[in-house]
Amino acid sequence: MSMIRTEFHCHTIYSKDSLLKINLLIKSMNRKRLDRVAITDHNTIRGALRAKELAPEHVIVGEEIMTTKGELLAYFLTKEIKPYLSPRETINQLREQEAFISVAHPFDRFRKGSWDPHELLQILPMVDAIEVFNARCILPQFNTRAYEFALQNNILGMIGSDSHTSMEIGRATTLLPDFYDTKSLKNALMNAQFDYQISPVWIHFTS
Repeated sequence: MSMIRTEFHCHTIYSKDSLLKINLLIKSMNRKRLDRVAITDHNTIRGALRAKELAPEHVIVGEEIMTTKGELLAYFLTKEIKPYLSPRETINQLREQEAFISVAHPFDRFRKGSWDPHELLQILPMVDAIEVFNARCILPQFNTRAYEFALQNNILGMIGSDSHTSMEIGRATTLLPDFYDTKSLKNALMNAQFDYQISPVWIHFTS
Protein backbone atom coordinates (compact mmCIF):
# COMPACT_ATOMS: atom_id res chain seq x y z
CA MET A 1 0.00 0.00 0.00
CA SER A 2 1.39 3.39 -1.02
CA MET A 3 1.66 5.71 2.00
CA ILE A 4 2.10 9.48 1.90
CA ARG A 5 3.02 12.04 4.57
CA THR A 6 0.63 14.98 4.74
CA GLU A 7 0.38 18.27 6.61
CA PHE A 8 -3.33 19.08 7.02
CA HIS A 9 -3.34 22.57 8.59
CA CYS A 10 -1.12 25.46 7.55
CA HIS A 11 -1.37 29.12 6.61
CA THR A 12 0.28 31.50 4.16
CA ILE A 13 0.50 35.27 3.87
CA TYR A 14 -3.07 35.15 2.56
CA SER A 15 -4.02 34.74 6.23
CA LYS A 16 -3.69 38.08 8.00
CA ASP A 17 -1.87 36.50 10.95
CA SER A 18 0.68 34.51 8.92
CA LEU A 19 4.15 35.44 7.67
CA LEU A 20 4.64 32.39 5.46
CA LYS A 21 5.18 33.16 1.79
CA ILE A 22 4.00 30.49 -0.63
CA ASN A 23 7.41 29.84 -2.17
CA LEU A 24 8.90 29.33 1.31
CA LEU A 25 6.08 26.97 2.25
CA ILE A 26 6.76 24.83 -0.80
CA LYS A 27 10.50 24.84 -0.10
CA SER A 28 9.84 23.79 3.51
CA MET A 29 7.51 21.05 2.35
CA ASN A 30 10.17 19.66 0.01
CA ARG A 31 12.98 20.00 2.58
CA LYS A 32 10.95 18.13 5.19
CA ARG A 33 9.94 15.48 2.67
CA LEU A 34 6.20 16.00 2.86
CA ASP A 35 4.18 14.51 0.02
CA ARG A 36 1.12 16.74 0.45
CA VAL A 37 0.23 19.94 2.24
CA ALA A 38 -3.27 21.31 2.79
CA ILE A 39 -3.28 25.09 2.77
CA THR A 40 -6.06 26.29 5.04
CA ASP A 41 -5.90 30.06 5.13
CA HIS A 42 -8.45 31.96 7.16
CA ASN A 43 -11.64 32.52 5.15
CA THR A 44 -9.96 32.41 1.75
CA ILE A 45 -8.65 29.89 -0.79
CA ARG A 46 -6.61 32.39 -2.82
CA GLY A 47 -3.30 31.30 -1.33
CA ALA A 48 -4.10 27.63 -1.77
CA LEU A 49 -5.05 28.14 -5.42
CA ARG A 50 -1.83 30.05 -6.05
CA ALA A 51 0.24 27.32 -4.37
CA LYS A 52 -1.53 24.61 -6.36
CA GLU A 53 -0.48 26.36 -9.57
CA LEU A 54 3.14 26.02 -8.43
CA ALA A 55 2.91 22.48 -7.02
CA PRO A 56 -0.26 20.89 -8.40
CA GLU A 57 0.54 17.34 -7.27
CA HIS A 58 1.36 18.33 -3.70
CA VAL A 59 -1.16 20.99 -2.64
CA ILE A 60 -4.69 20.42 -1.31
CA VAL A 61 -6.95 23.45 -1.57
CA GLY A 62 -8.43 24.06 1.86
CA GLU A 63 -9.85 26.82 4.03
CA GLU A 64 -10.27 27.53 7.73
CA ILE A 65 -13.70 29.06 7.97
CA MET A 66 -15.06 31.09 10.84
CA THR A 67 -18.75 30.37 11.44
CA THR A 68 -21.01 32.07 13.96
CA LYS A 69 -20.15 29.33 16.48
CA GLY A 70 -16.58 28.20 15.78
CA GLU A 71 -14.07 27.37 13.06
CA LEU A 72 -14.26 24.58 10.50
CA LEU A 73 -11.52 23.15 8.29
CA ALA A 74 -12.44 22.12 4.75
CA TYR A 75 -10.51 20.34 2.00
CA PHE A 76 -10.87 19.80 -1.77
CA LEU A 77 -12.52 23.17 -2.30
CA THR A 78 -13.33 24.73 -5.64
CA LYS A 79 -15.21 27.74 -4.25
CA GLU A 80 -14.40 30.01 -1.34
CA ILE A 81 -16.80 30.00 1.60
CA LYS A 82 -17.64 33.32 3.24
CA PRO A 83 -17.09 33.64 7.00
CA TYR A 84 -19.68 34.18 9.73
CA LEU A 85 -22.42 32.04 8.28
CA SER A 86 -24.15 29.61 10.62
CA PRO A 87 -22.43 26.24 10.97
CA ARG A 88 -25.30 24.53 9.16
CA GLU A 89 -25.21 26.96 6.22
CA THR A 90 -21.41 26.68 6.00
CA ILE A 91 -21.61 22.89 6.00
CA ASN A 92 -24.37 22.90 3.37
CA GLN A 93 -22.24 25.04 1.06
CA LEU A 94 -19.25 22.78 1.61
CA ARG A 95 -21.30 19.66 0.87
CA GLU A 96 -22.43 21.21 -2.41
CA GLN A 97 -18.81 21.03 -3.57
CA GLU A 98 -18.22 17.62 -1.96
CA ALA A 99 -15.63 18.95 0.48
CA PHE A 100 -14.16 17.04 3.40
CA ILE A 101 -15.11 18.83 6.64
CA SER A 102 -13.24 18.83 9.94
CA VAL A 103 -13.52 20.91 13.13
CA ALA A 104 -10.50 23.05 13.99
CA HIS A 105 -9.01 22.99 17.55
CA PRO A 106 -12.51 22.52 19.01
CA PHE A 107 -11.76 23.06 22.71
CA ASP A 108 -8.94 25.62 22.65
CA ARG A 109 -10.50 28.33 24.84
CA PHE A 110 -7.69 30.75 24.03
CA ARG A 111 -8.98 31.03 20.45
CA LYS A 112 -11.99 32.78 19.03
CA GLY A 113 -12.79 29.73 16.90
CA SER A 114 -13.33 27.22 19.72
CA TRP A 115 -16.62 25.37 20.12
CA ASP A 116 -19.19 24.95 22.85
CA PRO A 117 -19.53 21.17 23.37
CA HIS A 118 -23.31 21.21 22.99
CA GLU A 119 -23.13 23.15 19.72
CA LEU A 120 -20.40 20.83 18.48
CA LEU A 121 -22.57 17.79 19.20
CA GLN A 122 -25.33 19.30 17.07
CA ILE A 123 -23.15 19.45 13.96
CA LEU A 124 -21.14 16.28 14.60
CA PRO A 125 -23.29 14.09 12.31
CA MET A 126 -22.65 16.58 9.49
CA VAL A 127 -18.83 16.65 9.61
CA ASP A 128 -16.20 14.05 8.73
CA ALA A 129 -13.60 14.54 11.48
CA ILE A 130 -12.33 16.75 14.28
CA GLU A 131 -8.82 18.01 14.94
CA VAL A 132 -7.58 16.01 17.93
CA PHE A 133 -4.11 17.59 18.01
CA ASN A 134 -3.14 21.12 17.07
CA ALA A 135 0.51 22.02 17.59
CA ARG A 136 -0.37 25.61 18.49
CA CYS A 137 -2.57 24.73 21.45
CA ILE A 138 -0.83 26.25 24.47
CA LEU A 139 -2.39 23.98 27.11
CA PRO A 140 -2.20 20.20 26.56
CA GLN A 141 -5.69 19.63 27.96
CA PHE A 142 -7.19 21.37 24.92
CA ASN A 143 -5.86 18.58 22.69
CA THR A 144 -6.57 15.86 25.24
CA ARG A 145 -10.20 16.91 25.46
CA ALA A 146 -10.55 16.87 21.66
CA TYR A 147 -9.01 13.40 21.46
CA GLU A 148 -11.30 12.03 24.15
CA PHE A 149 -14.32 13.66 22.51
CA ALA A 150 -13.49 11.97 19.20
CA LEU A 151 -13.18 8.58 20.89
CA GLN A 152 -16.43 9.00 22.82
CA ASN A 153 -18.34 9.99 19.69
CA ASN A 154 -16.66 7.57 17.27
CA ILE A 155 -15.52 10.22 14.81
CA LEU A 156 -12.28 10.38 12.83
CA GLY A 157 -9.42 12.41 14.25
CA MET A 158 -6.96 14.64 12.40
CA ILE A 159 -3.85 16.54 13.44
CA GLY A 160 -2.16 19.68 12.17
CA SER A 161 0.73 22.01 12.88
CA ASP A 162 -1.45 25.09 12.25
CA SER A 163 1.77 26.58 10.96
CA HIS A 164 2.02 30.31 10.33
CA THR A 165 5.81 30.24 9.79
CA SER A 166 8.15 27.97 7.83
CA MET A 167 9.74 26.57 11.01
CA GLU A 168 6.39 25.05 12.01
CA ILE A 169 5.76 23.11 8.80
CA GLY A 170 5.83 19.39 9.53
CA ARG A 171 5.41 19.57 13.31
CA ALA A 172 2.20 17.52 13.01
CA THR A 173 2.01 15.19 10.03
CA THR A 174 -0.07 12.18 9.09
CA LEU A 175 1.20 9.08 7.31
CA LEU A 176 -1.71 7.49 5.50
CA PRO A 177 -2.68 5.70 2.27
CA ASP A 178 -2.86 7.88 -0.82
CA PHE A 179 -6.12 9.77 -1.33
CA TYR A 180 -7.62 12.18 -3.83
CA ASP A 181 -11.10 13.23 -2.63
CA THR A 182 -13.41 13.23 0.38
CA LYS A 183 -14.33 9.57 0.22
CA SER A 184 -10.78 8.32 -0.22
CA LEU A 185 -9.52 10.62 2.54
CA LYS A 186 -12.11 9.22 4.97
CA ASN A 187 -10.97 5.71 4.14
CA ALA A 188 -7.30 6.65 4.40
CA LEU A 189 -7.70 8.23 7.85
CA MET A 190 -8.89 4.88 9.21
CA ASN A 191 -5.33 3.62 8.63
CA ALA A 192 -3.45 6.77 9.61
CA GLN A 193 -0.33 7.11 11.72
CA PHE A 194 0.29 10.42 13.50
CA ASP A 195 3.67 12.07 14.06
CA TYR A 196 3.48 15.24 16.12
CA GLN A 197 5.10 17.58 18.59
CA ILE A 198 3.74 20.66 20.31
CA SER A 199 5.06 24.05 19.21
CA PRO A 200 6.74 26.24 21.82
CA VAL A 201 4.66 29.03 23.33
CA TRP A 202 6.93 31.70 21.89
CA ILE A 203 5.90 30.69 18.36
CA HIS A 204 2.74 32.77 18.86
CA PHE A 205 4.89 35.90 18.92
CA THR A 206 6.21 35.23 15.41
CA SER A 207 2.89 35.87 13.68
